[in-house]
Amino acid sequence: MLRRDRQIRTQIHQLADACLFAASFWVAYALRTDPQIGAWLDLPAIGDQTIDSQKIIWLYVALFPAAPLILESQNFYNRPVLGSRAEIFWPLFRGCAITSIGLVLAMWVFQFVTPRGMIGFFGVISFSLVYLKEELVRLVLRSRLAQSQYKRRFVLVGTEREILRIRNELKPQTDESVEIIAELNLVETPVQQIVNLLHDHSVFGVILSAKHTNFEQVEYVIRACELEGIEVWLIADFFSTQISRTNFDELLGRPLLVFRTAPEASWQGLVKQFMDIFGAAILLVVLAPVFLVIAVAIKFTSPGPVFFKQQRSGLSGAPFTLYKFRTMVTNAEQFKHELEAMNEMTGPVFKVTNDPRVTRVGKFLRKYSLDELPQLYNVLRAEMSLVGPRPLPVDEVRRFDNLAHRRRLSMKPGLTCLWQVSGRNQISDFKEWVRLDLQYIDHWTLWLDLKILFLTLPAVLRGTGAK
Repeated sequence: MLRRDRQIRTQIHQLADACLFAASFWVAYALRTDPQIGAWLDLPAIGDQTIDSQKIIWLYVALFPAAPLILESQNFYNRPVLGSRAEIFWPLFRGCAITSIGLVLAMWVFQFVTPRGMIGFFGVISFSLVYLKEELVRLVLRSRLAQSQYKRRFVLVGTEREILRIRNELKPQTDESVEIIAELNLVETPVQQIVNLLHDHSVFGVILSAKHTNFEQVEYVIRACELEGIEVWLIADFFSTQISRTNFDELLGRPLLVFRTAPEASWQGLVKQFMDIFGAAILLVVLAPVFLVIAVAIKFTSPGPVFFKQQRSGLSGAPFTLYKFRTMVTNAEQFKHELEAMNEMTGPVFKVTNDPRVTRVGKFLRKYSLDELPQLYNVLRAEMSLVGPRPLPVDEVRRFDNLAHRRRLSMKPGLTCLWQVSGRNQISDFKEWVRLDLQYIDHWTLWLDLKILFLTLPAVLRGTGAK
């Protein structure tokens, strides 16, 4: 099934499940507050306890979007349409259990007064209704009428090797939406024979797989299907890539294949940007007294400016001015070459424990990463993010001996990163640093950002700051 079809199917199921969870909550509330049902089930009477209907409504509204998201986190929607019942039962059971526990916690935190046993009713009813819906969907899709409408008949066209590969990959899907009724060798079969086959078998479409050496034959097949009004699914893996993800897009009305290794634009990326801007703005306001205390301490303990400014490499290597509280003597850069032999990091990065250039106040600021706080201004200016690979000085980036290390520049640099919450004082190999940055880029999600932010605070409080 195409990704577009899967997305539409998932959205329909999510909407239906949200409605069923909301209905379950309402039914559970009605059942538990009914005195006759309570007496029949031998449940304790509700008595004169006051039920805050307004809070119940807010909980009810919050449940509507939350329940499908919880099911999605349990991979409930990431399964075959006609898969086994176990693939339905266990993710649904976990999702209903998590939702019920979440409701209990929400009621406890916000002090909602609700009848005892209502959440138990809700868990059983929600599980039953959603499972019943899934069984009805299975029953309908297995009917002869649905099979004739849902299952699509295809001809598989390609080179002999490509046909074998696609056939093996499609095997798990043949009981769903795709039925291969014929296979034709693109090189040996005349186009007219393909056209006759389309007529004889009432084919919905052609799955076409070929390498770039067969572009001429591919064009003939596409033109023939175009005249017939038959869909062509061209598997466009002409070029082998190792880590790039391929996306289809459009440029000036022309079809476009995009190869990218960094995360593509998405709603999660948009939320990340809003989180950066508002998070930085709030922290700058809240931490203003801390800024003032640090500024006074620096000014009165060592001569020189309060802030240290340096050119760092940002997104795609574009230079920007990074701000930090000054932790070294003013002429620190002039003495750097004298300490090169003490460098504890392999590669282009310079790190020294007990650097003699660091001031007394600077040691404290570095230990608890307080010197990094002015970078919130860089985040507010959209030059940095709250979470991302740490920005390196421009001259260090220019000394990269491995071009693959530049891929860490494909995401906006951050105030904290996976490297910083993974024991950065113990990492002395620049390759390991880069590996953690690339691991972050390759597996980035909004949840990963929140996890890193959550782990950053204890890392700071423990004093495992930069050297």
